[in-house]
Amino acid sequence: MKTYVYVDGFNLYYGCIKGTPYKWLDIDALCQKLLPQNDIVKIKYFTARVSARPHDPDQPVRQQAYLRALETIPHLQITYGHFLTNTVKMPVAHCPPGKQRYETVIKTEEKGSDVNIATHLLWDGFQKNYEVAVLVTNDSDLLTPVKIVRQELGLTVGLLNPQKRPSVVLLQYASFLKPIRAGVLASSQFPVSLQDKNGTFVKPAGW
Repeated sequence: MKTYVYVDGFNLYYGCIKGTPYKWLDIDALCQKLLPQNDIVKIKYFTARVSARPHDPDQPVRQQAYLRALETIPHLQITYGHFLTNTVKMPVAHCPPGKQRYETVIKTEEKGSDVNIATHLLWDGFQKNYEVAVLVTNDSDLLTPVKIVRQELGLTVGLLNPQKRPSVVLLQYASFLKPIRAGVLASSQFPVSLQDKNGTFVKPAGW
């Protein structure tokens, strides 16, 4: 069946990729392995560009290399949200009763991806661009658009879950759920060296 895949990049990364050797992930290969019966005609990848941090100044360089790798997939489209960074005071954990302390921290939040995913999911559904929509996320904020696509449009919505425990809320309305395990991540890596219209580039060192 004609299938569109919607990837929440940060949910995927923090759910099952961070801290692993599988960061050079070929999203198309992953989807083909987990959805072998589906005709995957479009993958929409949602993310935001990161900024350099004092403890990790090369983070944007690595991300750009990965985004460049994703762009070698012909039917993959990247949609960008943005980051908001604020300095806020937050309570320190485990303080004795009556002795609560606060520390000033830098709080960074990724904004826009959940709204962008919901908008694309609904628009593509109303346009009849797909027969099956697959979400790579565990974000319960997407409950309402999933319900609309299932109940009002009568279309199939599946989940590829990057987290250990699936969202109970999303499970109520998902047509199916498949976990993303380490084995399929390991077998779905890009080649170390890739080529695009700008030349040859390689997997970042340390990945």
